[in-house]
Amino acid sequence: MPRKPLVGISTYLEQSVKWGVWDLPATLVPAGYPQLVQASGGTAALLPPDDPSYAAEVVARLDALVIAGGPDVEPVRYGAERDPRTGPPAVRRDAWELALIRAALADGTPLLGVCRGMQLLNVALGGTLVQHLDGHARTVGVFGEHPVTPVPGTRYAAAVPDPDDVPTYHHQAVDRLGEGLVVSAHAADGTVEAVELPGTAWVLGVQWHPEMGQDLRVMQALVAAAASESGVRLP
Repeated sequence: MPRKPLVGISTYLEQSVKWGVWDLPATLVPAGYPQLVQASGGTAALLPPDDPSYAAEVVARLDALVIAGGPDVEPVRYGAERDPRTGPPAVRRDAWELALIRAALADGTPLLGVCRGMQLLNVALGGTLVQHLDGHARTVGVFGEHPVTPVPGTRYAAAVPDPDDVPTYHHQAVDRLGEGLVVSAHAADGTVEAVELPGTAWVLGVQWHPEMGQDLRVMQALVAAAASESGVRLP
């Protein structure tokens, strides 16, 4: 039986999570992430926050990396003052995921950033963020949908060639692009919805949440890149 590509997924660290009779600190991630990896032909490995100095060692064992969505990036990471509408910092998670991203970029490991993950990719490459999209109405815990248009000739357009409605939940966005990044999809109002790093390594960030929908194409493209890069044969 061929080995499936091993895809690491970053996780949350929560101080109080309840299940059954338990109420304990826990590392977790929405089940849609590993399910999407598995449905796309990969094996999912969850990566709780750790010492950033171990990031390169961890990434070296993976065939691909997913940086999951989550809380707002601490504005100090991109040299900005905190907007009152920006959420509380996740200092340990920021440090760990930025180290994972930089290790993946240095190693050429296929990388997908989802929502916060895309924003962190931009910050890791020296970019900045819009801390709150004016006029953006957000209902806590409710995902909406809106159309996203791919930029022809990009890696994202190769995976999803036509405009498509995507599941979305965010109030922040990419502002100044990080070094080397190009926009590969946008919303009707001009909001950057996907970015990528041209070159031989497969690096893509999407502003929305593919794990909340049924479309496998973005994750399938990541898993295919992981298989190609590592010489693993997909089942």
